[in-house]
Amino acid sequence: MTATLYLVPTLLAENTLYNVLPQNVISIVRGLQQFIVEDVRTARRFLSKMGHPQKIDSLLFRELNEHTPISEINNLLSFIRGSQTGFLSEAGVPSVADPGAAIVRLAHENDIRVVPLSGPSSILMALMASGLNGQSFAFAGYLPVKKPERQKRIRVLEQRSIDEHQTQIFIETPYRNMQLLEDVVKCCRATTLFTIAADITGNGEFIKTKSIRQWTGNLPKINKIPAVFLLQG
Repeated sequence: MTATLYLVPTLLAENTLYNVLPQNVISIVRGLQQFIVEDVRTARRFLSKMGHPQKIDSLLFRELNEHTPISEINNLLSFIRGSQTGFLSEAGVPSVADPGAAIVRLAHENDIRVVPLSGPSSILMALMASGLNGQSFAFAGYLPVKKPERQKRIRVLEQRSIDEHQTQIFIETPYRNMQLLEDVVKCCRATTLFTIAADITGNGEFIKTKSIRQWTGNLPKINKIPAVFLLQG
C-alpha cells in the first residue's frame, strides 16, 4: 500500500454534507481507517454524519492543532507512513488558515503522496462571490486582537490594496466580528469596497459588497457567525 495523506474538506455549516461534498470524496473518506484531526470530537461527529461503515470507536485518531508541539508533529510521521490517512480541520479545507501545513510539508519531505480532495473553502467562496479582484489577492489571516493594533493593520491592508491593486482577505474570531466591522468602517476610505461573507453555505448565508460609505450605519448583525472579510481600495 502506498502511503497517502488525503486532505479532507469538512463542512462550513450544519446539514450541508451532500450539498457541498462530491460523492467520490465521501466514498474515499468512508474507506479510511485513520485520521489526523484538529479536534477528535468534531471529527467523530463529522464521520458519523458521513455514514462511515465502521464503528467510530474503532478508528484511529491523532490531533494536530495550534497547541501541538513541533516534536509531536514529527512523531506523526510514523502514523502516516505506510498507510492511508485522512487529514481534517475544524471547518473547510485543511492546511488553509489552520496549522495543517506542517504535516503536509512533512509528508512531502518523506515522499508520502498528498491528495487534496474537493470541498468548500470559505476563503475562496467569499472571493468568488465578492466581485473584487480575483486575479491578485492576499490572505492576511486573523487581525490583531487589541483595538489600536487592529486599526493600524486595517489601514495597512487598505493601503496595500491600493498600491498593489490587490484584494485583501482576512478573518476574525466570530464573537469579535462586530468590533472588527466597526473598526473597518472607522478606518477605511469612503470609496473602499468591503465585502462581508457570513455563514457561507448555511441557511443564513449573507454575502454583500458595498463601499465603506454605504456600509456606514448599515452593518449587519453577524456576531458569533463565522465570516470572511475582503477589502479593495
